[in-house]
Amino acid sequence: MRTDILRKTVLTAAGVAATAGGIAGPAIAAHAADNKPAQRELNVRYEAQPNFYYCGPAATRNALSVQGKDINVDAMAKEMGTTENGTNSINDITPVLNKETGKDAYHSVEIKNNKADTKQTDTLRTDIVHAVNDGRAVVANIAGTATDTDGNTHSFEGGHYISVVGYHNDGKTVTIADSANPNTASYQISVDNLANWIATRGYSA
Repeated sequence: MRTDILRKTVLTAAGVAATAGGIAGPAIAAHAADNKPAQRELNVRYEAQPNFYYCGPAATRNALSVQGKDINVDAMAKEMGTTENGTNSINDITPVLNKETGKDAYHSVEIKNNKADTKQTDTLRTDIVHAVNDGRAVVANIAGTATDTDGNTHSFEGGHYISVVGYHNDGKTVTIADSANPNTASYQISVDNLANWIATRGYSA
């Protein structure tokens, strides 16, 4: 099986249910010394994916919702070439994000290794903080199992797409909007765990 960024993405049937509603309100805290935000969360108009293979379009839709955009996931899926095998690659999502934002703000970043190194993790952290401060959510293609800050595990062995919609502690912890299941629509994870979750794949920021 290929383990690069082009690997097929399939999701378990956990995401069949759909719901809507905001999962995160704006929250900004600033350092007293330099007045730079130590944390920020974007307001997501969350919707769960309508079927098991729409995680790419759904994650993109949730990401764009923080900018007030309301885009039909079926139209987005068609544009991304999504099939019952999923959405091929983050490279199919980045052009859609740029089209809908009206500028080339997003770029694809690959983490080709089986495990992210320090430089790749630092780059991810910087990219998330920059994007969120710019009012944009990040879309990440992940695979495998990761543990969030509450000790809960999230497992997508076949692959999945998620939105990163906020950060805390200067980006050492990030907030996820996950379309797979409305019962776990939002959770936080360390950026180190997220980087390793993305490893062999990529993200758009």
